[in-house]
Amino acid sequence: MLQQILHDMYIDPELLTELSDVQKHILFYKMREEQLRRWRERETWEALAQDEGLRPPKTKRAAGNKHIQWLLGADGEVWVWIMGEGPGDKPYEEISEELIAERARLQAQKEAEELWRQKEAEITKKFRDALANEKARILAEKWKVEMEDRKAAKVLEERIHEEFKRKEEEERKRGEEQIRLQEEQRAKELFWTLKQAQLHCQASEKEEREWEEQLRRSKAADEERSREAQRARDEYRRHSLRAIQKGTVAGLSSMFQELGQSHEQEARLYHHLPGPGPPAPLALPVRTWERPLRPVSRDVIVRWFKEEQLPRRAGFERNTKFIAPWFHGIISREDAEDLLENMTEGAFLVRVSEKIWGYTLSYRLQKGFKHFLVDASGDFYSFLGVDPNRHATLTDLVDFHKEEIITVSGGELLQEPCGQRDSPPDYHLLFE
Repeated sequence: MLQQILHDMYIDPELLTELSDVQKHILFYKMREEQLRRWRERETWEALAQDEGLRPPKTKRAAGNKHIQWLLGADGEVWVWIMGEGPGDKPYEEISEELIAERARLQAQKEAEELWRQKEAEITKKFRDALANEKARILAEKWKVEMEDRKAAKVLEERIHEEFKRKEEEERKRGEEQIRLQEEQRAKELFWTLKQAQLHCQASEKEEREWEEQLRRSKAADEERSREAQRARDEYRRHSLRAIQKGTVAGLSSMFQELGQSHEQEARLYHHLPGPGPPAPLALPVRTWERPLRPVSRDVIVRWFKEEQLPRRAGFERNTKFIAPWFHGIISREDAEDLLENMTEGAFLVRVSEKIWGYTLSYRLQKGFKHFLVDASGDFYSFLGVDPNRHATLTDLVDFHKEEIITVSGGELLQEPCGQRDSPPDYHLLFE
């Protein structure tokens, strides 16, 4: 599903509304990376084409013949270069901002050096005076002790000297850190002062206010994207380590390749009829139909479930013939929230999605609900844009997140499954 979105550089608005804020940030970050990759590929191709002589050759002017000839571009039209928009050109705003930032940094560095010289002089004087006073006190007491205690007094003096030296070093480190923070703060203050002065000269007061508000929002958005990306990387590392330890990564899917199940046993699973002995092994689905790029109707979704998901025991409890209490059929977001309305935080259900080839895990918060898309278009199950782990079965994914949270920011942990309320159950069409 993610590869299809990056290939088309388009996501359906209805599908976009199903994503959480974290999923949207990760998706937009991936799309921006794909745009940069395509741009660099096009730039490389154009450079190779120019080196190999695919560009129109320049005509030479005859000697002694004064005239003007316009330089033509690849399209045969007059070649025009706009400063700041050509390849490799920096925009004027970026150059101006870099100059302002450098001036602010140098000024802040100069002020920080002056502050450090004053701070260092204060620290040196403070501990020099304290050491001199301590030595004077020790010398005064030395005359009061006997000769055999002079050696102990010397050891005490050295220990006190080392203690004062250690404290002086700690004070120096704290002073350096304080000066460094002041330098950074001062650089920011000077930057904004110079930037505001420049803006005041370039635009009216109204334009200046609009620019500052836009810059503030842009910086806030950049900081939020940076925090979200950092949380996503931390969550990826944490889940990867935990998944490796528990052995629930989708690499285990090869263990299930020899499993198989007959249609008669599937009917017994739906009707909860006992079978002769333990559950028979199931075979991985063999694609006998051409699956569309995305679900187009309920009939297509039902066929997809029967053709691909039922052989993989989607919706069944592990190693049993019973349907899991958390599994539901093709129900809407509103129906799922209505089922979870009177349940406590941590309650959940898994329903067949109408947006993607997969499922939606609906989760009950203390106040409200969350919905996570589960991608099942391949030979594994994983959360779309949230959880990087791949699971061999849908039950593996649910069991894994009964012990491991889904996102670091939300701390969602699957606790109480939400079962059926009506009869027949909402998934009866999937098992007919």
